[in-house]
Amino acid sequence: MDYEKQLDRAIEKTPDITDESGRFSIPDPTVREEGSTTVFENFQSTVDRFGREDTHVIKFLQSELGTNGEIDESGRARLTGSFRETRISDALDEYAEEFVLCNECGLPDTRFERERGARVLRCEACGAISPTGE
Repeated sequence: MDYEKQLDRAIEKTPDITDESGRFSIPDPTVREEGSTTVFENFQSTVDRFGREDTHVIKFLQSELGTNGEIDESGRARLTGSFRETRISDALDEYAEEFVLCNECGLPDTRFERERGARVLRCEACGAISPTGE
């Protein structure tokens, strides 16, 4: 078989990827104010969607929002101060861009690894390795 026929056959067998946004989406944060604290009600389900440790996500939110926070026994994030849903949503988008989505193919099939002492993001879909900036 010549190269062109092999290439055509490979393309035919490759599944079409039309819209990956349906596969990975970040849930809209459900927040409410409780005194001087903003309670992120669906924090745990958001963390589960990311496939990351809750402590890593809360640390990022604290840094991004410039506040203190903790995870309560119900899996909700409690952030000191008043934050609107849009601000938390923007921070979650930034987290996904930096720590979940592959820089090369844009898919969420990534995991953290250590390589030469540094934390990197390895994509299981395309094999790319990206530094995390940590």
